Amino acid sequence: MKGIVLAGGSGTRLHPVTRAVSKQLLPVYDKPMIYYPISVLMLAGIREILIISTPVDLPAFRRLLGDGGELGLSFSYAEQAAPNGLAEAFLIGAEHVGDDTAALVLGDNIFHGQGFASILQQQLRRLEAEKGCVLFGYPVRDPGRYGVGEADETGRLLSIEEKPAKPRSNRAITGLYFYDNDVLDIARTLTPSARGELEITDVNRAYVERGDARLIDLGRGFAWLDTGTHESLIEASQYVQVLEHRQGVRFACLEEIALAKGWITADQAFVLGERQASSGYGDYVMDVARRMGADRPSS
Repeated sequence: MKGIVLAGGSGTRLHPVTRAVSKQLLPVYDKPMIYYPISVLMLAGIREILIISTPVDLPAFRRLLGDGGELGLSFSYAEQAAPNGLAEAFLIGAEHVGDDTAALVLGDNIFHGQGFASILQQQLRRLEAEKGCVLFGYPVRDPGRYGVGEADETGRLLSIEEKPAKPRSNRAITGLYFYDNDVLDIARTLTPSARGELEITDVNRAYVERGDARLIDLGRGFAWLDTGTHESLIEASQYVQVLEHRQGVRFACLEEIALAKGWITADQAFVLGERQASSGYGDYVMDVARRMGADRPSS
C-alpha cells in the first residue's frame, strides 16, 4: 500500500497564523502537526509516502522531512496548486500509487487509541485480499456538521450523507481512507462540485453503490482530533501534553515507530535523537534507543 498525506489548503480558519506558515507545520504540543498523520501510515506499515501541499509550502516540508531515508521511509512530494478537493489527491498521486492500494490521511487529523496499529494492519491486509474501500467512523455529538456513514451490523457501509439535516447515524467519517486501486479511475471520472472541488464523498459513494465499502468504528477508547481552528489546535496540544506527561511516553514519535518496526537500528535512532538533544523530544528518542540496545552512555 502507498500512503498519501494531503497537507495543502490555505488554513483560513487559523488566520493570521497560517498566512505565514502551513497549518500542518504548526506545533501540536511537542511536534509538528504533520508528524501525527505520518505516524498513522507508519503504524499501518506503510513506508512509501507522498506529501501533497502548496507550491509555497512544499520547500518547508522538504526541509523538515527530507527523503525519509533516515527513518527507513521514502518521502516524495507533489504540488496541489489550489484547494480543489480531497479527491484531487488521487489525480496528483496517481503515479505514486501506481498499481497498488492507497491510503489517504488528512494532514490536520490526529488519531490515538490502544490497538490502533493492529486495526490498521488488519484492514490493510483485508483490503489487499479483497476489493473496495475502508473508512473509519467516529461517534460525535453533532453529526450534522460532518460526513456521516450508516453501516449494517457487519460493517458494510449503506449510505454516506454530507452534513445531513437528519443524520441516519452519529458516525462521522474521519480523515483516514483506505482504497483499492480502482480509486484512481473513480477520481478521474468525478464531476467537480458547485465549489469546483473533487469531493471525497463522491469517491466513497461510488464504493457504496458497488457494495464495496466498509466502515470501521473507532469508538470507546479512541481519540480523533481535528486541528482546524484555534480552539481545536489548543485542545489537541493539551490532550497530547496530558497523555504524554501522565504515561511517560510520546505518541507520533516517528523515530520510535521506525525503530519498533525494525526499519532503523537503535544506534541510528540514537543519532536522530542526539541531533535534537536540546529538546525533551530528542532526549526521549535517545532514551528509547538505549532501551532498545543502543550502545551509548547516559548523560
